[in-house]
Amino acid sequence: MGKVLKISIFLAFFSITFFSCSDVSKKVDEKMEQLLKKTESLDSLLNQEVDKVLTLDSLIDKEHQKVIKLDSLIQKSSTKLDSVVNKVTKPLSK
Repeated sequence: MGKVLKISIFLAFFSITFFSCSDVSKKVDEKMEQLLKKTESLDSLLNQEVDKVLTLDSLIDKEHQKVIKLDSLIQKSSTKLDSVVNKVTKPLSK
């Protein structure tokens, strides 16, 4: 009788341990799934922000090219204006 009782207690303990471990395993799987979803969401958000930065960088480059063109036009206009001023002031200084 004692042997049967020991075996029954052992089997009951083993069954409880097995079922509790499977429950823990399910909880771990659920938490891993939640973590994966959050990671994917974060990755998507990060990609959107990187795209915004790249767009902004492109706009900055375009505006920089415009500034270079404007600077060139200002230099040409300044040179022409200096030439005109020199033509006008030279006859006056003689």
